[in-house]
Amino acid sequence: MSKNALEIIQSKSNGITPKVGIILGSGLGDFADSIQNQIKFSYEDLPGFPGAGVKGHAGKLVLGEINGTEVAVLQGRAHYYEHGHTDIMRTPIETLKQLGCETLILTNAAGSLLPEATPGSLMMLTDHINFTGISPLFGEKENNRFVDMVNAYNPKLCKKLQDIAKENNITLFEGVYIWFCGPNFETPAEIKSAQLLGADAVGMSTVPEVILARFFNLNVIAISIITNMGAGMSNTILSHEQTMDNAQKASKNLQFLLHKFLKSYSK
Repeated sequence: MSKNALEIIQSKSNGITPKVGIILGSGLGDFADSIQNQIKFSYEDLPGFPGAGVKGHAGKLVLGEINGTEVAVLQGRAHYYEHGHTDIMRTPIETLKQLGCETLILTNAAGSLLPEATPGSLMMLTDHINFTGISPLFGEKENNRFVDMVNAYNPKLCKKLQDIAKENNITLFEGVYIWFCGPNFETPAEIKSAQLLGADAVGMSTVPEVILARFFNLNVIAISIITNMGAGMSNTILSHEQTMDNAQKASKNLQFLLHKFLKSYSK
């Protein structure tokens, strides 16, 4: 019988038991370069792991240590719009839990619905709106499918991250993320409706992962790199190239925050 992803990883993990899992979004893959004692796995070699089909997503799992905290870093994600499967990230997230992770940090590239949160800034997510109406838990049979989503973004850990940002003079906006399934960008009318619903950032990922993380009883923190203004809020033509360029501009501050957070997490 062939090995599953967990068995493959554990057979080569050298005793690493990660406490924090991190999913890196568009343009953030080089964060993994700072991991010490790296052990790398290609998604292609891990049964149930999806291919990362978007430019800027390396498609690798990296185990190791950052500032005293053992981590498991996913360099890239698969999106609903690539395959039509809402639960496409289920196996990677479940595997993080099985490896020993207590907390999942999600990062993404997002459009801003707040005029003051301009491209190149950071936004910590405090809640979300699932505008698609679909769930990665469709088909679950047991009662644990009825997941409580109150405080899905862990308030204690969010405060810790915000305190770190303030101590280091980094502006960290806070807001509600709304999930559109993509891959096309939203229309100006859709952005206006999202603002009326109370959203502060918009994107094509993360929400299914948060639902899965809570299903597996992981604490969640999520940070968006603001790469563009929502459709109709500026004269700039939206493109994935723009997303990548602005992700690079903000990644320095995000990586700094993540390193400080992991240092405090290990204490």
